[in-house]
Amino acid sequence: MPAAVLRIGGRIRAERVRRGISLRSLARSVGLSPSLISQIETGKCQPSVSTLYAITTALGVSVQDVLGNAETDGADGAGSAVASPGVSAGHLVMSGGVMSGGVMSDRAVATAAGAAGVLPGSPGPGGPVVCPGQREILELDSGVTWQRLGQVPGSHADFLMVTYAPGGCSSQEGRLMEHPGTEYGYLMRGELLVTLGFRSHRLTPGDAVSFASATPHSYRNDGDGPAVGIWFVAGPGGA
Repeated sequence: MPAAVLRIGGRIRAERVRRGISLRSLARSVGLSPSLISQIETGKCQPSVSTLYAITTALGVSVQDVLGNAETDGADGAGSAVASPGVSAGHLVMSGGVMSGGVMSDRAVATAAGAAGVLPGSPGPGGPVVCPGQREILELDSGVTWQRLGQVPGSHADFLMVTYAPGGCSSQEGRLMEHPGTEYGYLMRGELLVTLGFRSHRLTPGDAVSFASATPHSYRNDGDGPAVGIWFVAGPGGA
């Protein structure tokens, strides 16, 4: 089963409009041009890691909120599925299904799953078990790829396999990012330079890092091979 590639521009735009924030106002608050924000919202370009966190922080939502309702394109590019904001397939099944003798009917399951953009019988990105071919993938700017390892509906935590290609970085401009929550990372392969405030740390396989995400920070891969690790970012309220 091919992994789904996440397209988050439409979800960012929907959240901005819902909150009554103009494109220029959002651009001004994150220090970017309105044209760049527009390109991100229309899918003409993907944000960098630092830009994505800056946008979600300015909108008052978590990255998990955006990922949880992003469009997904199959590897063959055939169509997309969009879940309604804030509503999971599981929630739809429980609240909108027709129970018969305590068992959900097949028709109710199909209707609820279809409304949430999930094929009946297919393993959803929410787990509890996510196999390699079922991971949602977010390809960000500057050579960074996130693979979503799982999600728990209602939680505000990002559970990701992160890959920084050679020369990949969280911001091409070298900007340090700050956002709510706590960050934990474990590097499995390659080397990754982590900057925390005024200090830089070079991670090698087996090294781990943890810090409050409000600490100005950035990531950069100066090595010749990809840097791959597991990252867990918990929101202010934890997981």
